[in-house]
Amino acid sequence: MRLLSKLALMAVLLAAAPAAFAQAGGTSKINVEQPWARATPAGAMTGAVYMTLANRTNTEDRLTAASSDVASKVQIHEMAVVNGIMQMRQLTDGLAVPAGGSVTLKPGGYHVMLIGLKKRLIAGQTFPLTLTFANAGNISITVPIQAIGATNSGNGGMGKMEMK
Repeated sequence: MRLLSKLALMAVLLAAAPAAFAQAGGTSKINVEQPWARATPAGAMTGAVYMTLANRTNTEDRLTAASSDVASKVQIHEMAVVNGIMQMRQLTDGLAVPAGGSVTLKPGGYHVMLIGLKKRLIAGQTFPLTLTFANAGNISITVPIQAIGATNSGNGGMGKMEMK
């Protein structure tokens, strides 16, 4: 009987696994793949969300905004190294998602910035995030929170950083 229970549990988990990795499938024009955020230490006022955005259409789309109840403000940002210094800036025109292509938001690059956190992001928990696209409209996702040191990109240290 225990084996049957374990097999049933495994079947349920396997059936649910694709939803954790690709959200907004079905009729959506944009797939949001593997969203995640790092846990934040007590007192942190900012956080970041990472994911891959896959455009399933023949037309470029643009991530123009995002919102979440965990932060006072949510912005789309880019990080780049300029003269050896990591700089971060808001993409006021949004982020292009090429036709039939994808763009990856990851540590050290593009990301969704959570500003004025209303609560600490705790590993193992999730929070809602709504992404707004010029063509695809609003896509609501659930963001899993990983450990504080999580990278998912092999990019550990961030060096010096300057906000613009």
